[in-house]
Amino acid sequence: MAQDRSRYAEFTNPLTQRYASGEMSHIFSPEVKFRTWRTLWIALAEAERELGLPITAQQIDELKEYRDTVNYAAAEARERKVRHDVMAHVHAYGLQAKTAAPIIHLGATSAYVGDNTDIIQMKDGLLLLKQKLAWLIADLMKFALKYKNEATLGFTHFQPAQLTTVGKRASLWMQDFYYDLLDVAFLADGLPLLGVKGTTGTQASFLELLDGDARKVKRLEQLVVKKLGFKEAVAVSGQTYTRKFDSKVMSVLSGIAQSASKAATDLRLLQHLKEVEEPFEKDQIGSSAMAYKRNPMRSERVCALARCILGFAQIPPMTAAAQWLERTLDDSAAKRIALPEAFLAADAILDIMRNIAAGLVVNKSVIRVHIDAELPFMATENIIMAGVKNGGDRQKLHEKIRVHSMAAAEQVKRYGKPNDLLDRIAADPDFELSASDMKTLLDPSLYTGLSAMQVEEFAAQIRPVIVKAGRGSRKKAELKV
Repeated sequence: MAQDRSRYAEFTNPLTQRYASGEMSHIFSPEVKFRTWRTLWIALAEAERELGLPITAQQIDELKEYRDTVNYAAAEARERKVRHDVMAHVHAYGLQAKTAAPIIHLGATSAYVGDNTDIIQMKDGLLLLKQKLAWLIADLMKFALKYKNEATLGFTHFQPAQLTTVGKRASLWMQDFYYDLLDVAFLADGLPLLGVKGTTGTQASFLELLDGDARKVKRLEQLVVKKLGFKEAVAVSGQTYTRKFDSKVMSVLSGIAQSASKAATDLRLLQHLKEVEEPFEKDQIGSSAMAYKRNPMRSERVCALARCILGFAQIPPMTAAAQWLERTLDDSAAKRIALPEAFLAADAILDIMRNIAAGLVVNKSVIRVHIDAELPFMATENIIMAGVKNGGDRQKLHEKIRVHSMAAAEQVKRYGKPNDLLDRIAADPDFELSASDMKTLLDPSLYTGLSAMQVEEFAAQIRPVIVKAGRGSRKKAELKV
């Protein structure tokens, strides 16, 4: 039997095929879009009927009957003829709801369905991201608390610095995502609808329909907004809501990308050091040529998808800056691409990060080797203080430490030998430190400061917010590929 090649003959979006969840893909699907258009037409008709316009209950019932059975073929055929997607769907809806056909879209302009649907989809997308952010932060919190006392070498400029702990480092990732969660929650809660504004935002057509009664026009908008489950509509607009809303939403998605890319980059560096590793499955192949390799595929994928969002993030601000007077149409094609794909990429990023966070591997022995290589240098100040307590001269001991440190560093760098600084100090009678004294001074926990306490306090601070935001049926983060 010949293989069916039809599904391989055209480009498919990798975000929907390989990365994003079915839930986020559905939110931005044509099905949800066009059903929401019909929901908006029903809400408008119901509100207009409540305010006295000659719309019958039978017409409303008919609109509801066909709300979820969009006749796509009819709409597509009509759009090819009229080159207008909204009018094509008005026509297609009317073919089904025949008695209601005359009152569909009554008084409205295309932005009524287009812009209000965009807001609804973006809000639903933000709410899904909010939930997934909470779940990710919860996973990172569990990891951070587990390893809050596990000393590890800190790095500045990717050069060895003072010690921190594995958990404290994870709390830095956790904090970035927490701020993203706050931004997402705030925006989702306050995002307004366009409402019922008309062709230039003056509501003139609705004022005409309602016999010049401004109070009824305002009531019409309030009814529609309430029926759609929102708190309010924008106070003023042109034909569309201000495109700054798109910029605000994209800025929040960009924030998620920034946080994830930072965390994933850290993990790529740590995997190079063999200190912390992302999950690697039994049958997973790291390299097509080098069978021994364990590439940080998940973290690299996060960084790649984050880069896409950061690129998309340039489009809405440029669009907002280029709008003409009450409306222009140079936003449409860009919006259809940039915003949904940024949501899909952010969704995929959070699922991948959750998958990583739930399966991180900490190689304590490797971490200790790296600590032992650097700790003698870090312990020198404590060693000087102990020597002073034993009767030594602080300035003299400081100079001796400097000389011993240079000599030990030369052994490490030039000859590849172990760091013998401690042996040099122990053999120096001016310090009067026993082997037991030296061992005590080299306990890594002495050099991690308040790391554990900071992790505990931050976790306690944000836990109530995370629990509230993460309510719902929690699903395991599964990767498609």
